[in-house]
Amino acid sequence: MHDTAELAELAGDAPARAAGRSRWIALVVLCAGMLMIVLDVTVVNVALPSIQADLGFTQTGLAWVVNAYLIAFGGLLLLAGRLGDLAGRRNVFLAGLAVFTCASMACGLAQTQPMLVGARFVQGIGGALTSAVILGVIVTLFPEPKQMARAIGVYAFVASAGGAVGLLAGGILTEAINWHWIFFVNLPIGIATAVLALRVVPRDRGTGLRRGADVAGALLITGAMMLGVFTIVKPAAENGWLAGRTLALGAVSAALLAGFAARQLTARNPLMPSRILRARAIAAANLIQVLSVAGMFGMFFLGSLYLRLVLGYSPLRIGLAFLPVTVVMGTLSIRYTDRLAARFGARATLVAGLGLIAAALFLFAQAPVGGGYAANDLPVMLLMGAGAGLAFPALMTAAMAGATPADAGLASGLVNTTAQIGGALGLAVLATVSAGRASALTARGQGTLAALTGGYHLAFWIAGGLVVVAIAVAVAMLRPGD
Repeated sequence: MHDTAELAELAGDAPARAAGRSRWIALVVLCAGMLMIVLDVTVVNVALPSIQADLGFTQTGLAWVVNAYLIAFGGLLLLAGRLGDLAGRRNVFLAGLAVFTCASMACGLAQTQPMLVGARFVQGIGGALTSAVILGVIVTLFPEPKQMARAIGVYAFVASAGGAVGLLAGGILTEAINWHWIFFVNLPIGIATAVLALRVVPRDRGTGLRRGADVAGALLITGAMMLGVFTIVKPAAENGWLAGRTLALGAVSAALLAGFAARQLTARNPLMPSRILRARAIAAANLIQVLSVAGMFGMFFLGSLYLRLVLGYSPLRIGLAFLPVTVVMGTLSIRYTDRLAARFGARATLVAGLGLIAAALFLFAQAPVGGGYAANDLPVMLLMGAGAGLAFPALMTAAMAGATPADAGLASGLVNTTAQIGGALGLAVLATVSAGRASALTARGQGTLAALTGGYHLAFWIAGGLVVVAIAVAVAMLRPGD
């Protein structure tokens, strides 16, 4: 069976073929922008030791190189997505590219701690503006279900696999040149992406800022998200979840979120219309995303630490170790997942993919201290790549399927927001659990490597459990036809 666009092309409709090519070129440009954003996160993680040595950061201060970006990025995603609906998604995408590229240059030129941290915060703003609207543009470019599923598969591969590619790129740039180039490399990519976007991404008018400018709602949700992310990455990670400061900041964040919810019920043009949250598929997909990303983040973050601290891998070798995840994920996402989803449904494809991800995490929870890559780690990478390649395109299709064209930007921003929340929660919880378990094992007399491995094992078991809960949510909340 062929969809309408494919029938037109088969019939020899030259304008339809040209329009089809233009859409796919636009998709490549959009994904190039997304890849630049995703790569930046893991590239920076690999370079942190070099940045610390060069600029004299303390361990606490070094965390702000990551946290400054995460707070701005996570806090502004939802607002950025809605701005795309109001001011035009291409306009917001281009503005984000400009901010991100200029901030990347400032990061690369940084010679002091405050300059680098400040530039990273601005970089997070640009990253939020750029990435929040991409899915919204994609679903309007590809209205036919089959082509939309294929396009989202490409996007999901870039968004998910970019982290693994970043580990490799970070290792190469840091070892071959210096840490400044992990930021300078964004300049030609950002400029080229912006120039091409002006040519191939269609201009959209948006519904108008006056019609939907909910300023109070924007301030409430941005404050709630920024403070929430800050609470997770700073006091919760350093002082514990039950510490007074953590509870106080968490309460303020929750109060702001409650104020935002109340505002949305009374505003004439709410920032988040209630129809978005009433759409069952959208609500279910975003809940599943929080749980599954929280679990998967443990694989990349703690898995990298296991390879570095227990097995003694160099940064470059760590990047190569994760390469099979990218290869398998890309093969499935781009070539096969859309066909499987068309035949068996998005829910069945999603559940199968999440099952493979859970299996990978449970298998990694049994990796020994003196394990070998081929026997103990490669099977995990292959399972994780296959699971992510199946799950995330199907998940994003479900998350966007219930959104109207007028709300596509908001739904896109919501998808990115829940992924960010899941990643931040996963990092904070799993890192804390792993460190606590390792300390307890050390106190009992176990060696350093055995204690570290024991901590990683517990974290991987918990991560796998989170993915199992995500499977239960998918089965309960998504219909077989979804």
